[in-house]
Parts: sequence; structure tokens; C-alpha cells
Amino acid sequence: MIKAIIIDDEKHCSDNLQWQLRQYCPEIKVAGVCKSPDQGLNEISKQQPQLVFLDVEMPGMSGFEMLEQLTDINFDIIFTTAFNQYAIRAIKFGALDYLVKPIDKDELRAAVDKVLKHTNNESLKQLTALLTHIRKSNDLSFQKIALPTIHGYELVPLNNVMYCESKSNYTNIHLNNGQQILISRTLKDIEELLNTHPFFRLHNSFLVNLQYAIRYIRGEGGFLVLNNDITIPVSRNKKEELLKLIAHLSA
Repeated sequence: MIKAIIIDDEKHCSDNLQWQLRQYCPEIKVAGVCKSPDQGLNEISKQQPQLVFLDVEMPGMSGFEMLEQLTDINFDIIFTTAFNQYAIRAIKFGALDYLVKPIDKDELRAAVDKVLKHTNNESLKQLTALLTHIRKSNDLSFQKIALPTIHGYELVPLNNVMYCESKSNYTNIHLNNGQQILISRTLKDIEELLNTHPFFRLHNSFLVNLQYAIRYIRGEGGFLVLNNDITIPVSRNKKEELLKLIAHLSA
């Protein structure tokens, strides 16, 4: 049996999840149900669970913020969320398990099966990457992105990323020091992750950090010149949007 606790401020959600676990996941034993992050922290310390079902959006403290209060995370996590699209993107990027409410029994079963195959070490690496992504800061110099490589994760400050280049199902990350990091994520994945930062998809193959743009060259689509005279093509259907952004910067 796997000892689990549920942390969710909505009683009907935790009640429904308990019922589904009894019906479809008999190997999961619910040892505690908490309606707030503070209660969750106490219950984790008391019960030492192997698995936590954690609501992302809760009053006063999010599930992510709750995890940052812990000095040692030695359990697997299945996140539950109703609507936070950013949270879903971040969780997907970290390859962690999540369930969208209302929870589907087949998705619940699949998530539990996935957890059963995890090693704790894998889960901890994924969680570390996730928390790096969502850590709150308005200053890009303190914000980092965790880039999954064949050796683990490269933690790179966002403002060091000049541009990202699509390589089929991979993406080549170009840094301001000339270093390149090839990761097994599509450019679309990276674009969704960075959609709140000054990155602009100006071509099917390129996502650019506009902080490094120094010149626009007119043409059918045109070209954007970055630091060190790096020239990136602009697609025709992105030209108007880019020019509006440039005009906004000069206003």
C-alpha cells in the first residue's frame, strides 16, 4: 500500500478524489485530508506520506509556495488544478503528473501508474526544475529556466538567453556567451513557457529575446539583428506584430 495525503481547500473535490481512489486505485491508502497549505505542511511532517495529491490554487498560499516551505521533499506529487493554464504548462515542462478538475478516473489511474514507475530521485529532479520555473520574480536577472539535457538540468538565467532555434523535436538554446544547449523540447514548448517574458516568436524556427535586438532590416518579412550582428529572419505573418512591438519600445 502507498500512503497518501490530499491537500485541497475544496471539500467536494477532496471527497470526490477519495472516492475515486477507493474505487479505481486500491493500492493508495489516504492517511489524511487537509483543507489548507498550513494543515498540509503539518500533515506531511506527521504522516511522512509517499504520495501527495496537491491542489495548485489555494487561498493564502499556492501549492507551489507550500512546497517551497519544505526543506526535504521525499514523496511523489500529483498536482490537481481547475484552471491555471500557466501552472499546467509549467508542470508539463517538468514532466510531472497533474490532473485537471473535474478529475477523470482513467487519467487518475494513469497518473498513479506513472508514479508507481517513478524513482524518488527522478521525481525530485523534476520537482526542482518545476519550482525553478515558477519562482516568482519580476527581475529577469534573478529568474532562471531549467533546461533538461542528457546529463540532467542546466539552470540558466533567463536574461542570458539570446534566442532559441527549432531543430525538429529539439530546441537549440543560444546564450549571450556563445554557448549552445540542445534540449529535448519543441520550440512551441519553450514559447509557451516564456510567454510572459520579453521573448517573441518571429519565425517558425526562431524565438528571440527582444532585449538583445539592436536593429530591424526591412524586407518581405525583414530581419532582426541581435547583439554580435546575429541576424534572424522575420516571417511575413509576424512582421506587423513585430513592428508594433518595436514602435511601442520607441514610444
